[in-house]
Amino acid sequence: MSSSSRTKKLAAVSLSAALWAVINWLISPIFWNITHLPILCDMLATSLLILTLWWTKSLGAPSLMGLVATALNFVLRPSAFHFLGFTAACFVFDITAYLIGYSRILANSVKGGILAIATSTASSAVAGFIIGTLFMNPTFLATSFGGVTFFAGLHAAGGLIGGILGVTFIRGLESRGIVGVEMT
Repeated sequence: MSSSSRTKKLAAVSLSAALWAVINWLISPIFWNITHLPILCDMLATSLLILTLWWTKSLGAPSLMGLVATALNFVLRPSAFHFLGFTAACFVFDITAYLIGYSRILANSVKGGILAIATSTASSAVAGFIIGTLFMNPTFLATSFGGVTFFAGLHAAGGLIGGILGVTFIRGLESRGIVGVEMT
């Protein structure tokens, strides 16, 4: 792989991570305080994970995006340890997409879209389970959501919506002749 290709992939990862971190810092707390629904961050994460995967087609790119977003998150909101659940979800997304195969998950077909959306939904459920189990007040979780399973389901719903947004976005880019980083 040429250094130009590596640089483009690193730029794609950095841009996606920075966008996620800044929107998460500015808008997600407002959305949470108004609704108490853990959906917005999952929507942001999974749509950007799909974009990053499409842009780079590289094992490790979604995980690196998660690590960079986590580092930026801790700079912007040092006490937001729950974000580590999203970091883990990025690794789950990355490994799952690799095991399914990038050509399958990114295929411009209904099956490819379904695979991408299913991967984003599952990885968001993992984030919800980790956040609910490790970082939420159990009493608040039980009274507000009925427990960690429903809370993880709400995260999965955010991943589903984000997956649909991500697939729609990359299909729109493809229809306009825009491609990710060329593999060399």
